[in-house]
Amino acid sequence: MPTILLADDESAITDNLAPLLRRAGYDVVVTADGRQALDGIRAHDPDLVVLDVMMPGLDGRAVLRQVRAEHRSTPVILLTQVGESSERAMALEEGADDYLNKPFDPQELIARIRAVLRRGASAGGGLGQSPRLRSGSVVLDRVSQRVSRDGRDVVLTPRATALLAYFMTHPDEVMTRERLLEAVWGWTFQTSTRSVDTRVAELRRELEVDSSDPQLITTVLGTGYRFSGRVESA
Repeated sequence: MPTILLADDESAITDNLAPLLRRAGYDVVVTADGRQALDGIRAHDPDLVVLDVMMPGLDGRAVLRQVRAEHRSTPVILLTQVGESSERAMALEEGADDYLNKPFDPQELIARIRAVLRRGASAGGGLGQSPRLRSGSVVLDRVSQRVSRDGRDVVLTPRATALLAYFMTHPDEVMTRERLLEAVWGWTFQTSTRSVDTRVAELRRELEVDSSDPQLITTVLGTGYRFSGRVESA
């Protein structure tokens, strides 16, 4: 039974989430602040950590930075009330594997937990901690935000680069346009789902061998997109 460490200072959230996670087949350790979360991670070595960003004393991002500084590859999902895409981008760069914006559907959290655990098992570790990712001839350097294909730099807009990073850290997951808007643009960004289609078209144009027959970023009819290429740390 995988162990989930749940850290949130709002007891109304943990009181509801912990039983739901247990019914979903997880052993759950609950902590109420960042320092308790760090102690719990060290004591229990959980399979995945769900961290609220806004906690007293030591916030979720500070906990995440400490976990990564200790060279732990434990997958981490952040819960945040900040919808800015810049905040989310920084969280990914610091080693988060995924994040959800509050308020969220508990079933969506369970789906994300399952996806992150499945992804970590298949990749032999979390892709979210890798500074460089490769899928075939495409390489993404997440530190410099540079993308190359067949050894040559590819010029992408910043939003397309952020979208590619999210795709490559979540391979083989079906992504709705709404989820991509939330993750890459942020809920507060006033735009439509057509912006997602535009940036996907840009990625296909620059990275696919044949943009009319995409193999990396494929369309899931009636739903959204999937990054279908195999991703590994480069």
